[in-house]
Order: sequence, then C-alpha cells, then structure tokens
Amino acid sequence: MLAAVVLLRVFDPAPLQVFRAKIFDIYQKAEPREFSHQPVVIIDIDEESLAEIGQWPWPRTVIADLIRKLLVDYKVPAAAFDIVFAEADRTSPDLIAKSVSGLDQSLRDTLVGLPSNDDVFARVIKESGRIVLGQSTTSRAIVGEATRKSVKASIGVRAAKGVDPNAFIYDFAGLVRNLPELEAAAAGIGVFTFKPSIDGVVRQVPLVMRVGQQYYPALSIELLRVATGQKTIMVKADRAGISSLVMKGFEIPTTQNGEFFIRYAPHTRDRYVSAKDVLNGSLPLERLAGHMALIGTSAVGLLDIKATPVDDAMPGVELHAQLLENVLTKTFLQRPNWSNGAELVAIIFISLLMIGLVPFLGAVYTLIVGVGSTAGLLGLSWYLFAEAGLLLDMVYVAIATFLVYAALTYLNYMREERERRQVRGAFSQYMSPALVKQLAEDPSKLKLGGEMRDMTLLFCDIRGFTTISEQFDAEGLTRFINRFLTPMTRIILGQRGTIDKYMGDCIMAFWNAPLPDLDHAKNAVRSALDMVEGLKVLNDALKAEAEAEGRKFIPINIGIGVNSGIVCVGNMGSDLRFDYSVLGDDVNLASRLEGQSKTYGTDNVIGENTVAKIPGFAYLKLDRIQVKGKTLPVDIYTVLGDEIYAARPGFHALAERHKEMLNAYLAQDWSAVRRKLGECRAFDNDGRLKTLYELYEERVASYEAAAPGAGWDGVYIAKTK
Repeated sequence: MLAAVVLLRVFDPAPLQVFRAKIFDIYQKAEPREFSHQPVVIIDIDEESLAEIGQWPWPRTVIADLIRKLLVDYKVPAAAFDIVFAEADRTSPDLIAKSVSGLDQSLRDTLVGLPSNDDVFARVIKESGRIVLGQSTTSRAIVGEATRKSVKASIGVRAAKGVDPNAFIYDFAGLVRNLPELEAAAAGIGVFTFKPSIDGVVRQVPLVMRVGQQYYPALSIELLRVATGQKTIMVKADRAGISSLVMKGFEIPTTQNGEFFIRYAPHTRDRYVSAKDVLNGSLPLERLAGHMALIGTSAVGLLDIKATPVDDAMPGVELHAQLLENVLTKTFLQRPNWSNGAELVAIIFISLLMIGLVPFLGAVYTLIVGVGSTAGLLGLSWYLFAEAGLLLDMVYVAIATFLVYAALTYLNYMREERERRQVRGAFSQYMSPALVKQLAEDPSKLKLGGEMRDMTLLFCDIRGFTTISEQFDAEGLTRFINRFLTPMTRIILGQRGTIDKYMGDCIMAFWNAPLPDLDHAKNAVRSALDMVEGLKVLNDALKAEAEAEGRKFIPINIGIGVNSGIVCVGNMGSDLRFDYSVLGDDVNLASRLEGQSKTYGTDNVIGENTVAKIPGFAYLKLDRIQVKGKTLPVDIYTVLGDEIYAARPGFHALAERHKEMLNAYLAQDWSAVRRKLGECRAFDNDGRLKTLYELYEERVASYEAAAPGAGWDGVYIAKTK
C-alpha cells in the first residue's frame, strides 16, 4: 500500500492534480487576499457603456478618444488593451465609400480621401507613447505571420550552465495579432493567454511565452514595464526550470514553466470604472491619476469570463489586475520545486512509523500517533499558506497514511477470509467462478438438465505437441502443460468465457453461459487474438529457460477454432457425477475448425455464424469447406485483428485483393488467381498468410492439370479432422 500511494504521487495523474488544486482552492476561499487599493484600474466596457455608445466593436475613433481621455485628461501613466484589433475598422470612411452603393461621386471621393479610423487610432497610440496592445496565442501557425516581429520589450534569459530555458517555457504555434500599423505605433505588446487547469479553473498565468525562438511577456507584465519606463525583462532559470522574472525593482517568482500563481482577492467593482464615464468625463481626476489602466470587458455577451478559485465567473481582465496587485504588494503564492519531495518524505516517514508501531502499540494507539502526526502536517500546510504563501499538499499525505493504516488493521481479517476463500476457490479450479457463484446462490441448479442457447465455442490445441513432449519427463511435461494452460485460461476468463474442460493440451471454452453475454462472439474472437499474443510472451520465457538448461527450444504454436450457434448447455452426466458442458452440431464444427487451422496455416479458423456477429473486425475468408462428419459446406474465415487493426490502410488493400483472388478462383480464372496471389503476398507483411497462399497455388496447379468442370461450386472436401 505504501508503494502504491508513493508511486501514485510520483506519476501524479490528472485526477490527483485536480484534487490537489481543489485543496489549494479551499485555502484561498478560506483566507483570500484582502483587497487594497493599488494604482491599477480596469476601464470596463460594460453593459451600460454598450447601451450608451453602441454595440461592440466601437469605431476606432471612439477608442482613440478613450485613450486621449485616459492619458491626457486623467493622467494615466500607461494603458493596456485586453483586446485584439486584428481586423480593419469597418466604419472607416474609405471602407464605407466602397461598401455603400448609390453615393454621389464627389462624396465618395471625399470619403476615400479621409484618413481611416485605424490611422487615427494608430496616430493617437503613437502620440501617447504609453499604450500596450494585447495579443493571443494559438495552437496553430497563422499564414503570413511567421516573419512578423512585434515584441517591444527586450527579454533576456539568465540560465544556469547547461540549462535550456526553451525546454520549460510554454511554446505556442502562433499569435493572433493586431493590425501592423497599430502594433508599430504601440509602446508595448503583451500576451493575454491563460492556461486553465484540467478542470477549467485559472489558477496561474504564464508570465513569459515563446513562439518559435521569440519570447513574449504577459500583458500585465508588459503594462508594468511601460508604466515604469523600463526596457528589459530578465528571465532567470536554473536546473529545475524557470525561477523568476526580474525587472528593476521587481523580482516575480514563477513555477518551472514561467507561470505565476495568483493569490486572489474577492471580486469587487471597486477595481472598475465604466468606459462611458471616462468618455463623458464624469469621473474625478484622482480616481484615475497615477493608475495603470487595463481596458477590457465584463459584459457577459463578449464572453471574457473565467473561472477562478474564489469566483466561478470573473471577467478575464480582472485576472490581469489581480496579478498586478500581487506584484505591487509582493503578495506571492508559490509552490517551490522542493514541495513534491517534501510531500513524498512525509508520506514515507509517517507510514513507516505506523508500520513499525502497529505490532508493538496495537491499532488504537498507532491510530492516535497517526492522527496526531497528520494533524500536525495539515496545520503546518495551512500555516505556510497563510503566513508565507507556500502551497504544500498535506491532505494527500493524510489520506495516504490512512490507507496504510487501514491495510495494517485489516490484515488479520484478510488472513481469516483467505482461508474461507481457499475452500471456495478449490471448487473454482474445476468450474467457472461465475457458475460457482450461481450454484452458491441457488443450490437447486445442482441437478441434471440443460437449455438451448445461442453460444460461441472455442477450441485451442498445441500443434506438434508430441515432438515437444519428448523433451520432458512426466513431471516436467506436467509443469510445461500448466505453464501453457494458465495464461490461456486467464485470457479466456478475462473475456467472460467459461472453461468447459482441458483435454491434454487442448482447451475447450464457451461464451454466453452460465451468465448472459450479448457480445459472446466478439469476446470469443478477442480471446483468440489475445491468446496468440500471450503465446509470444510465453515462448520468450520458455526459450530463455531452454537456453539456460542447454536443451533445444521448440516454440509453441497453437491452432484455434471458433464457431457460434444454438447448442444445448447444462449439467451433463449421471446422478453420481456430472459436468456443466455443451452439446450440439455447432460444438463439433468448432472442434473441426480448430483442426483445419493447420491445413490453412493460420492461427485461427472462424465459422461463418461467428463472423456474422463481429462486424468491423479484420477478417478474411479462407475457403468454402465440407468438414468431416458434416454433409453441408460452410464458409470459413480467419481473423487478423480487431476493429483498430481493420482500420489500417494496409489491411483494406489486402482484403480487397484477397477478395478478388477468391472471385477469380471461383471463376476458374487460374492466371488471374496467380496474379492476385502475388499482389496479396505484397501486402502480407508479416507472412501470416504464407501457407494459405501456397495452398491455393497448389490447388491452381492441380486444377490446371485437371479442370474441376462447369458445375464446380468451389467447395473443398476436408481430408482430415
């Protein structure tokens, strides 16, 4: 149990990551960061602004007026747009002249001669000298953007010797950019990409990203750089990854991927001013003067709403504001690189302490020690969060140690239960565990009788068993047979099959009894495929043993026959002894098909009734054959793989040519058969059908010497069982 909980923590699967994140969310909800007024303000394109000024997007001249108001009238040191202006303003005079029909030519010429709204917007951006535009990353490259450079900040990297920072910084394929004339005029350009956790909650924000070999800062960091008049942002990296971002007066700790954990304060409208109030000049000067402005939206219809640990629906622009508040107040939330190691040490130490104490103190006193230890660690985890902003997950430590304790105290019960299971398990060695369960629940079924049921039967036999058995004495042969039967049985039982009986080296199994199985044909065929794969592993082990013992290795090859049909299933025998078994013509046919696997050189031979129940599998028709003991012919097939294998292009090509070969065979077009056999061999990459195609070549040669005649229906009369 200790190994299991440690390995689970080491591999850290997605559900465990979400669980840990939820624990840290509880910490933030229990003690959120207190809101304090900082020189950061959100210019909100809210519902009231949209109602007064008009629907979004606004003309760029209106946005230019907004910039003039902010930077000139309200003395804002810098402003950033949480918006991308990727397309030209459709309300520009020249675009209106082109799109509206019926205008007077002089009016059209006048409109075309006016500057576009984007030109006006770009001029205002350039004149202000303190505007940051936003970009968004994409998972695919955008045509025509590969060589366009738009970074304004100088981003340097200070890495430890031998450390490649590119291995840690998030890499994106492309960017959604603003119009080139706007980006050329801007003082800074930042990226407003968020990387939500697996559950969709935004807990951390990348402060630096990479597209190709070019680094891009986060929007909030770029706004801080422009507002403070700095030119350079430094990224520090060590062997564990990115450690921090540095600007003059600021060192911002990050995760190894350059992400920043936001310590959230509750959502409040105190961070916001309405864009309409800025445009109409109704705000007092002191409300905005000296504040870095983030221009974004809280309007629900504009779809910039994010889930956070403290609020399920927070406007995305507020996340940038909260990040800046964290930086300005130096309120940092960190998960140090050593945190994983510390948590693992805590799990191992407390668990080993409990394992050692149980034999001496007993379960009750050990539980007291364990509860006290985990309570102390949980208290330490909370203290580190509240006082130092450190995130350590001691809840998983507590759960892990409880599981170890539960395993220890349950051990005696397990030992007693094991003895009872051994008695019941002894009977399960002779019949299906499902049948044992049924008989235990309803002893009245322990009587002679049967029922007719649609079932699938499987026979499996070792080829050349006599030759293999000559290598062993009686004891060694018994071990060998058991080595073979055990994994094959596990595969059959794993696919809901029931072992009918073992007959020397032969296995007989069936599906859809005693318990219903609607997919009995598919499960039987999957068992046949898995048995062939499992045999490869067994052969590797037997080969190594033969080489170690200095004897010749003869690989095990098996033949499998599978058939479906209505058969009688039930308790067969006498009043003194009976077995749960099956009887019927389709049972005999399944046995005959297993015998034909050697003739056709395939691992398995599948009856036509079974093939009708496994659509989508990769099967090929072998022949139309009349087996010994039957008067009517049947179509027989071999299955090469499941639905995934059937989707391979190579199989489609093989199946098409194989069908054409059989059609030519039935048409007695022997030259076409030979040609198609060559094409089939080209697609039989692993040689699984080599013997089959050689068999057809021999038949063609014999039929060329003595034609079967006009009434020939292609049925082959089997000469062996």
